[in-house]
Amino acid sequence: MVADGRGAYLLSLAATMSYGMYLSAEGAKVQSQRLEFIANNLANLETPGFKRDVPTFQARFAEAIQQGQDYPGSSSQNDVGGGVKLIEVQTDFSGGTLRSTGIDTDFAVNGEGFFEVLTPSGEKLLTRAGDFNIDAQGRLLTQTGRYEVLDDGGAPIQLDPEQPWELRPGGLINQDSSQTAIGLLMPASLGDLVKVGNNTFRPLGNVTPVPDEQRDVRQGFLEQSGVSSTTSMMAMIETSRAFEANTKLIQHQDELMSQLLGRVLRS
Repeated sequence: MVADGRGAYLLSLAATMSYGMYLSAEGAKVQSQRLEFIANNLANLETPGFKRDVPTFQARFAEAIQQGQDYPGSSSQNDVGGGVKLIEVQTDFSGGTLRSTGIDTDFAVNGEGFFEVLTPSGEKLLTRAGDFNIDAQGRLLTQTGRYEVLDDGGAPIQLDPEQPWELRPGGLINQDSSQTAIGLLMPASLGDLVKVGNNTFRPLGNVTPVPDEQRDVRQGFLEQSGVSSTTSMMAMIETSRAFEANTKLIQHQDELMSQLLGRVLRS
């Protein structure tokens, strides 16, 4: 058996290595999460009106401090870093550039506002993607064909598929001497919007119509994705290297732990 002093030292060293392995595992975990968000952003590089996700990470306290068994600044063995953690995912609502498509059913909001659409379940959502279609019944639908585009009164936009139409300034669809205003809404805060799939957002708070003088919808244009391929690829390389570094640290500390246990058992 090892002497008490040496045994205590080895046990303390083993505990330190174990904690280091835990920190490396946490680092690998958050880098893996960041990679998922970057990959999803890149997958939507060509999705009209897509808004990229920006994960935010923060250093965390040691477990003893988080459980209230110690406090920050105590200068004890617990007053050390506890790794990092994901605290929130924000959406970057910066406006994308407008790309000319020449397609009559392609609309782009130039400025503030979101198109309002209606799901089959009756829920009203918001989107910046204006790549619409008109079906055989004359309904203005989103690209997937699942959601109906709404007018400023909250009703589905219905056109006569046999009659010509045009979009006038302010987002007014003119057909056969009648005008239908495309629904453009703004939430009280962009932070009230939650992604729910199909490039749409669910407002958690109140929404209001965009004032008439601020309504600017361009026909034959699409808002491009808010994802930068160059920036995203650089972030992916950086994150991949950080993930690899953390996994190598885990392997290295595992080897050291095995060696240490071998020495303890041989003593």
